[in-house]
Amino acid sequence: MSIRKKDLFARRRTRVRNRLKKVARGRLRLSVHRSNLHISAQLIDDDKGVTLASASSRDKSLGLERGSNVAAATKVGAAIAEKAREAGIAECYFDRGAFLYHGRVRALAEAAREGGLRF
Repeated sequence: MSIRKKDLFARRRTRVRNRLKKVARGRLRLSVHRSNLHISAQLIDDDKGVTLASASSRDKSLGLERGSNVAAATKVGAAIAEKAREAGIAECYFDRGAFLYHGRVRALAEAAREGGLRF
């Protein structure tokens, strides 16, 4: 019996998210999604089930030519930090999902930290 790549990815995401939820109760979650072409981030309040702020490499306001590089991820990280600051959010926890903390995901996290978010 072979396990599909998709199933392994889902298992990894669940494992990471469950570990984080045990530690960070009552705090907002900065969720990151990375595809081959774009990267996006959302600040989510899990208690209410509401997205409070979001930023994506698809946003025209960022003026990106490509959304699949480290420079785009850095701009998205800065944008989500700015939107969080406008919404009065200073602290959250970082949910990388099943993505490795490397490359674009790391660039987004570091830019969000430089923008003032603490996690």
